[in-house]
Amino acid sequence: MNAKTAILFCAVALAAGRPDNHPAPAGYGYEEPQHPLSYHAPEKHDKGMPFDFEYAVKDDYKGVDFGHDSNSDGNLVTGKYYVALPDGRTQIVTYTADHYNGYQAEVTYEGEAQYPEPKPYQPAPSYETPAPTYEEPKALYGAPDH
Repeated sequence: MNAKTAILFCAVALAAGRPDNHPAPAGYGYEEPQHPLSYHAPEKHDKGMPFDFEYAVKDDYKGVDFGHDSNSDGNLVTGKYYVALPDGRTQIVTYTADHYNGYQAEVTYEGEAQYPEPKPYQPAPSYETPAPTYEEPKALYGAPDH
């Protein structure tokens, strides 16, 4: 009978010690952390600063051609950037971005992809170790005095 009573008291103690209620929040304006996936960004949106910029790089010798232009009225950003691809086409991305719709892009290509005919494999030439071309070192000083 004592063993059954001891087990009953242990079960009651465990149930009473279980934290069903969370402790009261501590500190000034403390809020209990939420699950990381339940974050909601604040709804307040400050108007940005208007801007307008453009740049371009073109080097025919190296085959480099890319650029970007963008402008904003403080609320909506519009722009376009482009790059010459190795296959001969030009990739153009036209985009808009704002606080409510986010970044929205449209990707287009100009030109037709061209691939050169593959060349057969040519193994690299083999080289042999060169023969040394230096002379035996000559002593510049005499034997040391003891």
